[in-house]
Amino acid sequence: MHNVGRYQSERVNYSLNPEIAEVCMSQKLTMVYWKGGQFWLGKLLEYPEIMTQGESVEELEENLKDAFRLMAMDDVPQDYKTKEIAL
Repeated sequence: MHNVGRYQSERVNYSLNPEIAEVCMSQKLTMVYWKGGQFWLGKLLEYPEIMTQGESVEELEENLKDAFRLMAMDDVPQDYKTKEIAL
């Protein structure tokens, strides 16, 4: 499970190629969320292994976006290349 910190200072700094960042952010995903005691908890319906928390629903949404980007670029070296392919 990828979990992103709940404090702004803990956010991951992504140095993504602008093309990759655009692809990551152009996807529409479904956030499933609920209030769990002190924090809002949530996960992405399409990627249930990605789960995190936030002090507000807005923070939870940002944390889920961060976790998704982290998962998408996990183990990719800094000198990566991209190529569009047709499926």
